[in-house]
Amino acid sequence: MMPVLFLSHGAPTLPLDAGETGAAWRRLGERLPKPSSILMISAHWETSVPTVSRAVRPETIHDFSGFPAELYQLRYPAPGAPEMARAAVAALQQAGISAQLDESHGLDHGAWVPLSFLFPQANVPVAQLSIQPGMGPAWHVALGRALRPLREQGILIVGSGAITHNLRAIFRHPQDEPAPAWVTEFRDWVASRIREGDLQALLDYRSGAPHAAQNHPTDEHLLPLFVALGAADDISSAQHLNAVMTFGLLAMDAWLFDAPVE
Repeated sequence: MMPVLFLSHGAPTLPLDAGETGAAWRRLGERLPKPSSILMISAHWETSVPTVSRAVRPETIHDFSGFPAELYQLRYPAPGAPEMARAAVAALQQAGISAQLDESHGLDHGAWVPLSFLFPQANVPVAQLSIQPGMGPAWHVALGRALRPLREQGILIVGSGAITHNLRAIFRHPQDEPAPAWVTEFRDWVASRIREGDLQALLDYRSGAPHAAQNHPTDEHLLPLFVALGAADDISSAQHLNAVMTFGLLAMDAWLFDAPVE
């Protein structure tokens, strides 16, 4: 059975300045078993109903502005996974969750940026599943649980978001200064709750975690984590990867669930 992955995808500029995170993702890609296909849950595709892209040739979406021109020339030409997309929708519907297919949605930067490090040859079929920010963490755990059987088919489920995500604060924080306590305390709280397998506390992070609203003014970048938590069998055995910080405030943590300990 395939493991489950959550990663913090960081800024779109990562392909131009890979640093420690790029190196960590390359190493991770080398140790992962090759999937039959990949289902990406990115914080950057929001819909009212769970939607899975079945594009045969997903376009590389440059869903950002104001960055160096060379970034817009990058492409991630992985094939689509239309059959897997249909299987994902069927799994959701079987669990009583309304879901639909999208014929043309490509890969946003929450998908293609990390995939370009994990699977640089772009030879693994990939589709995206949207998130529903209005539905909250418990809804996204339920999505993950419904998708869990896909792992038996060799499908890698990847949540792509951010452990911390306050862009306004990032612009005000000097990048060469250490992360303040309100960032590190929140990140440490999330890590501790995962290690303890305390899913209920994570679901209630808005009321229980230190500085929750300051790290996540809105939920969307943490919701892919909840899909991964739902898709995993045992969150307490998760492997904590790449606990580095970029731009002073942006935690680049990744979590690998249900993988053999090396």
